[in-house]
Amino acid sequence: MKMGKLAADKRTVFVFLVLVTWSTSVFLLRSYTKGYNFLTAPWYKTTSFTQPPFAVKTRAPEPEVQRCSFKYLPPAHIEEGRRLLDSITWPETLPLPKPFSLNLTTSGPKSTFYIEPEAEGWRVGGELTVRIQMKDFSGNPKSSGGDFLIGRLHNRELGAGVVGQVQDHLNGTFTAVFPLLWNGTASVDVTLVQSSESISVLKRLTEQNPDRIDFGSDFRSGSVKETTTCNVCLDPLKGPLCNYSDPSTGEQWFCYKPKTLDCGKRVNHFIGNIKTIISKEEEALFQTGVNLIASLKAVGSNTVTVLSKAGESQEMSFKPAGYYFNNIWRPLSGPAVRQFNNASAITACLKGKQLHMFGDSTVRQYYSYITQSLKNLQTFDKHSSTQGGPFLAVNQTDDIMVTYRTHGFPIRIRPLLVSQVQYVSSELDRVAGGPNTVVIVGVWAHFGTYPMELYCQRLLNIRRAILHLLIRAPGTKVIIRTGNMKSMNLPISVTNGDWYALQPDKLLRAVFKDTGVFLLESWEMVQAHYLPHNLHPGPEIIKLMMDQVLSLTCPETRR
Repeated sequence: MKMGKLAADKRTVFVFLVLVTWSTSVFLLRSYTKGYNFLTAPWYKTTSFTQPPFAVKTRAPEPEVQRCSFKYLPPAHIEEGRRLLDSITWPETLPLPKPFSLNLTTSGPKSTFYIEPEAEGWRVGGELTVRIQMKDFSGNPKSSGGDFLIGRLHNRELGAGVVGQVQDHLNGTFTAVFPLLWNGTASVDVTLVQSSESISVLKRLTEQNPDRIDFGSDFRSGSVKETTTCNVCLDPLKGPLCNYSDPSTGEQWFCYKPKTLDCGKRVNHFIGNIKTIISKEEEALFQTGVNLIASLKAVGSNTVTVLSKAGESQEMSFKPAGYYFNNIWRPLSGPAVRQFNNASAITACLKGKQLHMFGDSTVRQYYSYITQSLKNLQTFDKHSSTQGGPFLAVNQTDDIMVTYRTHGFPIRIRPLLVSQVQYVSSELDRVAGGPNTVVIVGVWAHFGTYPMELYCQRLLNIRRAILHLLIRAPGTKVIIRTGNMKSMNLPISVTNGDWYALQPDKLLRAVFKDTGVFLLESWEMVQAHYLPHNLHPGPEIIKLMMDQVLSLTCPETRR
């Protein structure tokens, strides 16, 4: 009897525990799904977890207030992000005159500069100072700052060139300072890249129309195909959203849900329409050679003769990353640069090494350079996107591996399978690293239309992954490619112009300062060169960039 009663008691306790566990689970599940609906609640903005696409119900969710943001920074990045963004703030630019008058705006051809005289002449190791006066179309001096100017000192016969440091005094005047690094003649060019008035327009576009470049995706199931609009942020009042934000990085990405297909049927990504969204009056602020990429006129000669060094050089107030001489880039700091002029030299350097490249098409140029230079590399790119990759090239005999993959959304590219889109930080987390591994990252050209918060978050995620890589594999060499200037017209200016490129470039330098990575100085190399500016620099410049990469990969051993 006692044994039977004990068994009955055990069964009762077991059933009771099952009931309690089941009811508790149901309660928690209901509370969880009710309290944290990923498509409607703001909670998903403050965590790295997002609902996977396959878990989204096929029925359209009820429209809710907009939860995404073009200026979103995750809580972990807010304090540093604000500090970084404050450090790159552009000077205030005045609103456009009302009624609008082009005569009151900056004119490149009307503006002037002169070389400040030097009583004892100019010598190598010294500096040359240029004074600049900006003027409007009526020839009147401007009294406010904010124009975007660049300066270049050069000698074409010597194959020499260096950038200058331009300082805005916020009163219509500027000063440009150039280091004197070769003896012989040196000529000054000063260029108005974009006027302060056009920059006011660019600021407004970024604030009001950050989504002026459309992106889209195709959704497929059998014979059914639907296409919807995608972007960093979308208005849910215009339709239910599919949330494709990255769970590991918190990077936001949304598409409008197709009418019949569910969110898990998305197959590709592509760039859509580009909307200019400026008035006819504002278009007048983007005239090439007038107020866009316009040369300033020199008062007096724009050329000086630089004599050989005499005595100790003065300390430079501005030290550029390097300069050209004999058409060779000569860095002023960092490892010495060697010339890798043939396949044998490149192969000897890369033997036993892995070279991983991540980023936009300006980094893809390096992959193309290596694979075109080394004919014995076997490529495995047949089924990859010609723009986005992923690409793989291998030389088994010399144990060389070279890879390339594009970065994650946003990316202005022809149809690319979403299965092939990865964020750079996630890819870096998969790199084993080590003394025979070189990583090149270049992410900048696709972020110009967005507020800098978006790019700041991307860079901080990449930096986090790089620092983790350097901790677990200290010998890994990491190279960060900076942005560069390009040729511009009206459409490019309002979507991907040089002012839009300058802001990310300044932010990139601030984020990676003192991290131990090597900055590949693309901005100065393009600006100081005699070739016209190009988003994709010419072969001569790419070769010199790769000489730096290879010199860092295979530093010269001192005897």
